[in-house]
Amino acid sequence: MARAASDNLHSRLVSVLKLVLPLLALALLSTLFLVSRKIDPEAAIPYATVDVADRLRDPKMTDAGFASVAADGSTIALTAAQARPNSTGGTMHEVFGTLTTPAGAATQLTAAEALLNSAQNLLVLSGGTKLQSWAGYLVLSPGLDVATDLTRVESTGPITATGPIGDLSAETMVLSQPVAGASYLLVFKGKVRLIYRPQE
Repeated sequence: MARAASDNLHSRLVSVLKLVLPLLALALLSTLFLVSRKIDPEAAIPYATVDVADRLRDPKMTDAGFASVAADGSTIALTAAQARPNSTGGTMHEVFGTLTTPAGAATQLTAAEALLNSAQNLLVLSGGTKLQSWAGYLVLSPGLDVATDLTRVESTGPITATGPIGDLSAETMVLSQPVAGASYLLVFKGKVRLIYRPQE
């Protein structure tokens, strides 16, 4: 008898919950839509920080990249904090790049600015440039001319450098492959001065 009453109570409870729970869910959904904020289509997107009018007046790209493959198989890849394209190529700011030979030797390049001249296959790095070669030399120069169709980097002014043999200065520096198939060389030219400090 007690078991029958318990089963009867359970059945009633289930029947009541079948009715109450959907009504409760419907009430919650109604409240959600009634209390929700109205969307103002005229309001600016809160996370949009780009001035569209400024971008239309002065087109530019942020976190831009440039890559090129030379005839000898070397690659050059640059990234820039900002780039502005133009009819002859474009300008880049806060530039970092890597020149990699087919054998995998990598040279790092950094500059405050870069000018790409597509017609001359030339990248002109300026604003105090740094070249860190695979051979362990750190070269500082006012600017660097980097060819995009072959492996050649040449300083546009006097350089100072530190490396495995010590500190040196020169009127110019050239990184290139003098003869097709030969090794890549880092050559310092013109009134080269060396303070010999061999590594211990």
